[in-house]
Amino acid sequence: MSIEQLQWAFLILFGLLFFLIAPYSKTVDQFFAAESEKGKKPGVWILTASLVISWIFAKSITNAANLGLEFGMVGALAYAVYYLSFLVGGYIIYQLRVHGKYGSIHQFLQTRFGRSAVLVFSLLFGLRLFNEVWSNTMVIGSYFGEPGESAYILSIIAVTALTLAYTLKGGLRSSLLTDAIQLVFFGMMLLIILSLILPDKSVTSSDMLTSGSWTMATGLNLMLAALLQCLSYPFHDPVLTDRGFIASPSITLKSFIYAAVIGAVCIILFSFVGIYAAEKGLSGQAPVEVAKLLGTAGMLAMNFIMITSAASTLDSTFSSFSKLLVIDLGQEKLKTVKRGRLMMVLIVVLGTIPIFFNPEILSATTVSGTMVMGLAPVFILWKMKAPAISFQLSVWFGILVGLSLAFGLFPKALVFTTGRYSTLLWANIWGLIICFILYLLPTLPNNGTQKAN
Repeated sequence: MSIEQLQWAFLILFGLLFFLIAPYSKTVDQFFAAESEKGKKPGVWILTASLVISWIFAKSITNAANLGLEFGMVGALAYAVYYLSFLVGGYIIYQLRVHGKYGSIHQFLQTRFGRSAVLVFSLLFGLRLFNEVWSNTMVIGSYFGEPGESAYILSIIAVTALTLAYTLKGGLRSSLLTDAIQLVFFGMMLLIILSLILPDKSVTSSDMLTSGSWTMATGLNLMLAALLQCLSYPFHDPVLTDRGFIASPSITLKSFIYAAVIGAVCIILFSFVGIYAAEKGLSGQAPVEVAKLLGTAGMLAMNFIMITSAASTLDSTFSSFSKLLVIDLGQEKLKTVKRGRLMMVLIVVLGTIPIFFNPEILSATTVSGTMVMGLAPVFILWKMKAPAISFQLSVWFGILVGLSLAFGLFPKALVFTTGRYSTLLWANIWGLIICFILYLLPTLPNNGTQKAN
């Protein structure tokens, strides 16, 4: 059996196995809140596993490897900084639940800033979910063929359809259960890949650990940008926010802390794939090129990792989109499991369209992360009483900064470092400063704007 045939066999068996394993959810609490048939909420380790594997998605580990290829260990650590989002998000969500007595992010926004804030936030939420579909399935397609080829398209359709099938069956409950299995499988495949790379005497561990240069142009631009984005990034990510309200506050906080550490370690370890590629003089997509170099075992292990990580993110995306439209924005009488399943089908159709335009997968992280910078003051300063206009000013300015970055319109005169990601960094620096000013301005005395009660 050829490598291609083995890849297809694993993809199909993977989907069928998870469909059989996935529980069938009958109630709204089971489908949208992952409660068991006896009403039990998720425990600390299954929640941790779900958080970790849902963030170690195909797009993420591909970006980590490519940054390792481009910037060495500096690039690896730069991307790992994003996992501080778990600490920021976990702490704020804990505060919202314990001290604010809020049951969801949407309830907080509705109570403090009104319906318009909920709708704007949901727009950002939806954009994030939309990006997650195409950016992860494109990675899978690259292991089966070149963009536009029939094998490329068919593999994307297959992994999406198979993941949709088991998620339709159980909703978030299916997602959490399969996530735990997927994390174990990911760990096994990662160990196999590292066991093939590290013994290579032509590339020492010391070379890989000391690779890269600590300059702004060679990775520090991205590292600092990621650090700034952690102030807002977790709050538009449904994996974090949805899972932040389904277990007790104490279990949730523990899970977020554990996930930050485990996730960062995993992403750094996988970045060794890219660092190894650089030491071997390879170019292109680091995971693909290294997999080819490692032979059949390496190619299969890499392919299996990508399928596993993509599916874990896709099932979370389907569940979160469904919850957004049915529970968070839906009318009480329309909050049904049937409607939830219909919304999952909708996001699959919408999220698959961009693959035909071959966008850059890293843009799904950096651009969307910039567009939501306006959420930083909303959540970091959540205890401060602020009027609805504060939310609107901060969030919409952040969106404008993100759009200026996406279309290459951010003023070059405001960029004071050089190299790749320099514009990204300074867009986030200036954007965050102004977002906080705009948020606080209406709260100042004698400014002509009525304060929130």
